[in-house]
Amino acid sequence: MAAEAPPVRTFPSLMTEGSLLLRRGEYGKALVCFNNVSAGGPGRPLPPARGDMDLRESVGFSSSSTKALKLREGDRDCLAARSRCYLRLGDTHNSLQDAEASLQDDKTFSKGLYQKAEALYTMGDFEFALVFYHRGYRLRPELHKFRLGIEKCQEAIINCIGAPSSVKLENKGNLCFVSKQAECKQKVQIKLAKNQKWTKNQKPARNPKTERELLGELYADKAYLEKLLNDKDLMESSTQQGVKVKDLVLGGISYLETRSEFWQQQKPIYARVRERKLRQQRWTRDKKQKPVEVGRYVEKAMEDIDMLLSSDSPEESCKKAKRVLRKVQGWSEDELPKRNELIADLYSRIGKAQLEMGQMEAALQSHQMDLEFARQHDLPDAVSRALDNIGRVYASTRRFQPAIDTWEKKIPMVKSNLEKTWLFHEIGRCYLELDKAKAAQTYGQQSLQAADEEGDAEWQLHAMILVAQAQVRLKDYRPAILTFEKALDKATLLHDEAARKAIVTALDEVSKSFMEQLREGEDATAQSLEEDSSRGNTEVDSLEKDAEGEAGAGALSGTGEEGATRGQ
Repeated sequence: MAAEAPPVRTFPSLMTEGSLLLRRGEYGKALVCFNNVSAGGPGRPLPPARGDMDLRESVGFSSSSTKALKLREGDRDCLAARSRCYLRLGDTHNSLQDAEASLQDDKTFSKGLYQKAEALYTMGDFEFALVFYHRGYRLRPELHKFRLGIEKCQEAIINCIGAPSSVKLENKGNLCFVSKQAECKQKVQIKLAKNQKWTKNQKPARNPKTERELLGELYADKAYLEKLLNDKDLMESSTQQGVKVKDLVLGGISYLETRSEFWQQQKPIYARVRERKLRQQRWTRDKKQKPVEVGRYVEKAMEDIDMLLSSDSPEESCKKAKRVLRKVQGWSEDELPKRNELIADLYSRIGKAQLEMGQMEAALQSHQMDLEFARQHDLPDAVSRALDNIGRVYASTRRFQPAIDTWEKKIPMVKSNLEKTWLFHEIGRCYLELDKAKAAQTYGQQSLQAADEEGDAEWQLHAMILVAQAQVRLKDYRPAILTFEKALDKATLLHDEAARKAIVTALDEVSKSFMEQLREGEDATAQSLEEDSSRGNTEVDSLEKDAEGEAGAGALSGTGEEGATRGQ
């Protein structure tokens, strides 16, 4: 039976797959897709990729499936995408060729201009790269990448040759130094020719310290690869695809050397040293900022934190608060006079943001840190605030008794009637949730009294409802009805339709309960009267019997007396 033919791949499907692989960072596989789409630019064959067969074998493609299909030869979008792949794989030559091919028919193609500029920049041709970045920016000023390219090219050029302002030309002297320089150069060339120390393929050994500075973390990788070269057995072995390990190791070393040369061009050592000094100077200057500048920064940061929290962005608010906290902790009391109050306040804001995000335990920990820090530095207002927030977290997680214990510690610290109203109401609400109606009623009445003193109608309404609910739990229905009626008048005055409806519903239920209580009371009264009546009848009967008994005894006594008289 003949093998089934592979499915035919279309241009859009190959482009989509290649773009997806490119975004994922799988540049080898993406390159194969783009090769299948476009065999080459207009009028030129497909440029051979560096290690192309090895690459295709390593990503699992057979030679038959990687043929150039030539679906749309010379498509500029495909060429620009393939140029990007080549650039990511370190093949700057083919990347530049594809970028130039994409511009062959349209010199204003922005993707091609950008890829050509990127390839030239990677090759170290910063001046030419700057030219094409500028061309792209003039055509598409809304694309931010061209502006970034201009900035990095200018920075690389300044790093290499210095800023123009640092060069001062003077119209004096003569040109005899040119002939002297030529003579010196000729002597050096003669000396090298005699000694034959260097060949064309040899490169001068680079200072390890310089190389470490250029490569950074990659320096350890290069040292490891160079160490592998000493293992002769390993160097003679091959991979499963038949590639010699030695070639792979040498390729890795060559790539790192190429990158270090590029980084040396992009930012020479002296430029790095200067940048490090400038960074240190900026750090020192920031450390010595004036208190006024620090105060402005802190004020703006706190406003941003509050704005993010109020605009439903608690995560961003929390991140910013943590960044500001780290910065404030690095300042001294001289730089920031109210440093301790600010640190405690930031702990509080972090806890509030975490509470909004639903991170209850983290919020509790932040508020406890606020409380501990405030107690350590004798900040009574911060202690009061922290107790308030800790109680809120406990109440939100239905841990009502710890919330009550925390809030009752705050009572002596309360300063305003409005704060008393809120605090007494919340404590009473927690007691009501714990089915301790008597304590809930007491705190509700205290909340109502504070609200009356403050003249806050809304909190008067909340306190009345709490008192009424506690009276219902205590089965004091008549006072509850009276309290609910007062709350209904208050809700009508405040035009709070939702509260008014809820109170009307509660009044109906309480009225029914009160009527049942009255009926039960009447039945109990009637039964008591019947029992009293039956008890009274029994007593009358008993009295009558006693009277009859006494009368009978009297009659018998009289008869006896008469008989005695007659006998005498």
